[in-house]
Amino acid sequence: MANYLEHEDLERMEKGIYTEGFFNLTEENLYKADIIQDIDSNIGQLLKTDAKFYAIHVSPSEKELKTMGNTEQEQAASMKRYIREVFIPEYAKNFNKGLSAEDIKFYGKIHFDRNRSDNELNMHCHLIVSRKDQSNKKKLSPLTNHKNTKKGAIKGGFDRTNLFQQAETGFDKLFGYQRDLQETFVYCNTMKNGSIKDKLQMQEKEISITEEKKMNIDAGKQISESDVCTSIQQQNSTSVNHSINLDGVASLFSILPTAADVGKPNPEDEFPLRKKPKKKKRGRKLG
Repeated sequence: MANYLEHEDLERMEKGIYTEGFFNLTEENLYKADIIQDIDSNIGQLLKTDAKFYAIHVSPSEKELKTMGNTEQEQAASMKRYIREVFIPEYAKNFNKGLSAEDIKFYGKIHFDRNRSDNELNMHCHLIVSRKDQSNKKKLSPLTNHKNTKKGAIKGGFDRTNLFQQAETGFDKLFGYQRDLQETFVYCNTMKNGSIKDKLQMQEKEISITEEKKMNIDAGKQISESDVCTSIQQQNSTSVNHSINLDGVASLFSILPTAADVGKPNPEDEFPLRKKPKKKKRGRKLG
C-alpha cells in the first residue's frame, strides 16, 4: 500500500513538479519505511486473518477543490487541514468510545492526478488507518455493523452515515462552502438508497429550490448560473431512475479493508452481529 502511494512522486519528479510526502496529525514529510514499521507493529491481539489497517479515500469534487485553493499547494494544505481538523476528529468520535483525533494512528498521502478522469482538478487524499488505536489496545473497525451499542461484548460501534454527514458539515464550515442540494449526502443517499416515496419528496424539494432561485433571478437578485439547477427530470412513482454523482469530499469516502479481510461477513472484532437462533419445538417421542 505504501509503495503504491509513492508511484505518483516519481512521475512528478521527472517532470520537475513538487510532491507531497506522507503526513499524520502533527508531522510532515515522513519516511515510508517508518510508516510501514509503525503500522505493521501496531497489531496487538489481532489474528492473522484480521485486517491490520483500513484504506480511506477522500476525493473532493472540482467545485469543492476550487473552494480549497487556487494552486495545487494551496489545495494540498487545505486538504491536510481538513483531514486533521475535521475528518480524523469525526472518525474518532464516531466509534463512541470516548476517542479523540490523538487516539487514531493514521498516515495520509496526497495525489494530484487520477487515471481515467477528464477533470481539470483531481487532487485527492489516501489515508492508511491502523486497526488498533495509538495505545495498541483498542480494536477499531469502521466497517462494523454496530452503532453506539451499550450492552453486550461490543461497546460503541461506528455510524458511517453520521460520519459522512458530519464530515460534510465540517467541510462547509471550514471553507465557507455553499453546498447545493444535489451535492449533499442526504440527497445522494436518498436518491440511491431511499424508498420511492423518499425519492419523490426529495425531487419535489429540488424543484421547489430551483423555482425559488429562478424567481430570485427574475426579481433582479444576483445569483450565479452555476448555483441554479440546470435540469430536473419528472418521474412517475412506479419507476424512479436518477443519476447520482457520489464524488465529493463530503459526499463519499471509500473505506476498504486489507486483502485478508475481504469476503468476511463482518470485520468487527471477534463479536459480529448474529441473529438469535430459533428455539426448537419440543415434541413427544412415540413408542
